Amino acid sequence: MRGAEVVKEDAPNLASDEHRRIHALVSAWLIPPVPPPAWRCAVAALIGVAMAVLMRVALLGLHGGVGATQPFFPAIMLVTLYAGWRWGLIPLGAGASFGWWLWTDQGTAPISEDELATLVIFLLCAVMIVTAAEGLRGAMRMLARAREERADAEARLRVTQTAAGVGPWDFDMVTRELYLSPGARKNMGVPDGARVRLEDLPTYVHPDDREMVQDRLRRAIKGQEDYEIEYRLADLSLGERWIHGRGEVIRDEDGRALRMIGLNFDVTNRRRSEEQVRESEARFRNLADSAPALMWVSRPGGIREFVNRAYVEFTGLDYDGALTMDWRTRLFPEDLPDILKAQIAGEASRKPFSLEGRYRRNDGEWRWLKSFSQPRFGPDGAFIGFIGIAFDTTDAKQAEAKLTGVNELLEERVEAAVAERDAAQAALLQSQKLEAIGQLTGGVAHDFNNLLTVIIGALDVVERHPDDERRREKMIGAALAAAKRGEKLTQHLLAFARRQPLKPEVCRVDRLIAECEGLLKRALGDAYTFHLRLGAGVRAARIDAGQFEAALLNLVVNARDATPPGGEVTIESLPVTITRKQGELEPGQYLRVAVRDTGAGMDAATIIRAVEPFFTTKAPGEGTGLGLSQVYGFARQSGGSVDIESKPGQGATIALLLPIDLNEVAAETAPAVDHVQAQVPSRVLLVEDDPQVAELVGVMLHDLGHSVVRAGGVDEALSRLAQDEGIQLVLSDVIMPGGKSGVDLAEQLAATRPGLPVVLCSGYTGGDQGRARAGDWPFISKPFSLETLAQALAQARPH
Repeated sequence: MRGAEVVKEDAPNLASDEHRRIHALVSAWLIPPVPPPAWRCAVAALIGVAMAVLMRVALLGLHGGVGATQPFFPAIMLVTLYAGWRWGLIPLGAGASFGWWLWTDQGTAPISEDELATLVIFLLCAVMIVTAAEGLRGAMRMLARAREERADAEARLRVTQTAAGVGPWDFDMVTRELYLSPGARKNMGVPDGARVRLEDLPTYVHPDDREMVQDRLRRAIKGQEDYEIEYRLADLSLGERWIHGRGEVIRDEDGRALRMIGLNFDVTNRRRSEEQVRESEARFRNLADSAPALMWVSRPGGIREFVNRAYVEFTGLDYDGALTMDWRTRLFPEDLPDILKAQIAGEASRKPFSLEGRYRRNDGEWRWLKSFSQPRFGPDGAFIGFIGIAFDTTDAKQAEAKLTGVNELLEERVEAAVAERDAAQAALLQSQKLEAIGQLTGGVAHDFNNLLTVIIGALDVVERHPDDERRREKMIGAALAAAKRGEKLTQHLLAFARRQPLKPEVCRVDRLIAECEGLLKRALGDAYTFHLRLGAGVRAARIDAGQFEAALLNLVVNARDATPPGGEVTIESLPVTITRKQGELEPGQYLRVAVRDTGAGMDAATIIRAVEPFFTTKAPGEGTGLGLSQVYGFARQSGGSVDIESKPGQGATIALLLPIDLNEVAAETAPAVDHVQAQVPSRVLLVEDDPQVAELVGVMLHDLGHSVVRAGGVDEALSRLAQDEGIQLVLSDVIMPGGKSGVDLAEQLAATRPGLPVVLCSGYTGGDQGRARAGDWPFISKPFSLETLAQALAQARPH
């Protein structure tokens, strides 16, 4: 019965394999694949000859010629098969010699004709045996080599099948025998030692796939289709496994199926990879469809193979229509040339590129789209197209246009606000300076009253005692000294109030501090103890003297405000050396000018903000917050910095660090020149609107030996010059009535009478004083001495 038939797998091949193995051993012993060494061939030849001689002697003895050569034929064949035809000649020659020896009675009688003929026949037969044996030897060696090559090929095939997971199988439909290779068994999960019937194979197939497998097998046997199928295995212990089966039916001339051969292999990894790819594609599609931006994937040539939902909705077409839609029909006409040019260049470069233009949406509205395209490459590195995404930037474009208008409006408003801020800041700065000056008013008024007392008293004594020469000289000296002190005090106030042009110059810091000591004391007041500890010596710094004095005054006023009455304020100076960079200071030598007080001090947070503009710890209305900011600005402009040391309740030390000027060169002592005695008498036009000042300056000019022509304004001066051609020099005040200044007069004379010397003077720090100082004319500030006037006149004259 068919159901009782047992499938035979490997049994038919075992006997044949064993037979082939024995045959191979005999062949290898008789005809070794590698020629044996010469000594083995010689031994084999000697053994063959000895065996033939012993066989002849043992059977017939040494007498008679019967059977003299016959025993040598086996030896000739065996030696030739083992060692080759060359060694086969040895038993051949030995047989001929042995026969000759026997037939001649051990060499004592002649050989007969029959015996000679027998010897010739032996030689011919022996040569044929050697030839036949050598041919047989070659054929067997070729057969052995072919057998080895086939074995190697079969071994390589088995390795290849094992590595590839391929399992061949063979089913004989006539004998009902089924052969499953080890690979086929492994793929299907069939144990190696199990005997399997054809009817048992479906048990290894997953129940859901059994009917499909059997139906496909029946259809293949009937010739309706080829047998190729993928199915799952029933064993799920290692997870779901898939097998790909393929077979071919061999038929006879009548079309009857005789045999079916095929193979199977495990495709689980491929199936899992495909499933992962499908899941990845599904996730990508879901992600792409949920994105608000337009997304697409294209092949080489620009043909799209995927678009997302936003892309389809933008076009207003179905999916296939969106894939094949020509975007050139949707581009804004003005944008089309530039977009096409950029797209062609970008796709040709096979590098990332972006485009931006206006496209018509399905509702007819033009929308700005900005796209980004990224090249795609396959596993082998070949270019396979682009993946792109496009964002609708219409709202951003509109917002940008609105923002541009807003920015322009803001720029106008900011410019106006900045102008207002600058004006307010300038007014605030001046207010802060005036505030400080206001704090000095009492002390300055006291100083000026003292100076005026000396001057008025001295002049009164001179007037009462005009003939007392000794008393007159003493009083005049006192009055001049008081007047010079008043001049110095005025210069300090003007410098601090920024009403006098200032320039940085090399200054000895200790000298500057000492000169403004009186001003600092007045600012501090009598309720505080003031100390000076100057240690800078002759060291100098390149600074603006007026700014330095103003900064020092600010520090003293701040120290006073932070210190309760009865406290101490100390100013000290000393040189310091910085060896490495500290904050804003580069390594070098500096002068440290510090103002130390015994006030409330500052905490760390206050120190950090102390130099910020408008930051103050004072009550509202009591400070501008600009004092330390101005001090810090002066220090930075001078190449230095400000250092603050303080702790709450322990006072504060604020120090200016100013770089020492190491390139100061002491000016050579010039020979003293008495400009008063060296004056050359000239005709001088004095332009002065104040009669008293004009009277005094006229007397000073007469004392210098000059004749004077007076004018009260610019127009009058020009008239005098036109009428009096003998005028050789002009001395003019800067501030004049009538809308014209002394600078205007000097500029006009420089154009009309370029050779006429002009000297300008002024007691006012505003107006055209900056123009006066910037010109080529000598300038002197009021009040001035006779020596100063004489020096300016000498400087104005051409040398």
